Amino acid sequence: MLANGTARYALLIDLDGVIYQGDRLVAGAIEALDWIKRQRVPHLFVTNTTSRPRAALLEKFETLGFSASADEVMTPAIAATQWLANHGMQKAALFVPPATVQDFSRVDTVTLDSDAAVDAVVIGDLGEAWDFRLLNRAFQMLMRDPQPCLVALGMTRYWRGKNGLQLDVAPFVKALEHAASCEAIVVGKPAQGFFDAALEILGVSAERALMIGDDIVGDVGAAQRCGIRGIQVKTGKFRDSDLDGEIEPFAVLDSFADLPAWWERTLST
Repeated sequence: MLANGTARYALLIDLDGVIYQGDRLVAGAIEALDWIKRQRVPHLFVTNTTSRPRAALLEKFETLGFSASADEVMTPAIAATQWLANHGMQKAALFVPPATVQDFSRVDTVTLDSDAAVDAVVIGDLGEAWDFRLLNRAFQMLMRDPQPCLVALGMTRYWRGKNGLQLDVAPFVKALEHAASCEAIVVGKPAQGFFDAALEILGVSAERALMIGDDIVGDVGAAQRCGIRGIQVKTGKFRDSDLDGEIEPFAVLDSFADLPAWWERTLST
């Protein structure tokens, strides 16, 4: 994709907390996206959202006033489907929201009350649907012999919702790892495989990519461990104390709306 553009760099763009927060656009985000398109900057929307399928994300974009094609959006469910196929895992138990199941159409799935053997137990963000019974069911499946593979659709710790900060998928994955004495395969951020796949889609090296996100650990730090420059925005889950740690972003912007001016000032010379 980079060969079709005039920009020297490509962008990986987080969604929730960067382009929008819940059902509200970040001020100036549409104008910044329009600038990216005019400048023909290759870009890919990368999200750890597992509460809705890719099709629903595209519908949300339209509602908010911008559009993207399916191949411009990379989700953990899409990455997981590919990973399962590449590793010959044909049958899986999905602990994901009902709507997200459609992104696993290529996978043979079982109902969560089934006693059938599975190759993988896939864990996504179920939010308030998590309870002891459901978490224990995932644990029981992982304790079978031979033990299925635990696949995590990301390891985001928390996110900012309407009622403040809320737990994401990582705490539940960690509980299962501890209880079942296993280590999860992570197919979403902050796993290197997720970023490698994104770079492959864009057709760029890590040195020619920039990751812009609101999570100092899962976006900026994870990208920089893969050789991708990380840009921190002060929206979404950002807190001032994030900048007091060991992770030093390549740049810090008040919001995504500031990206065009920063780009012109920093990268266009």
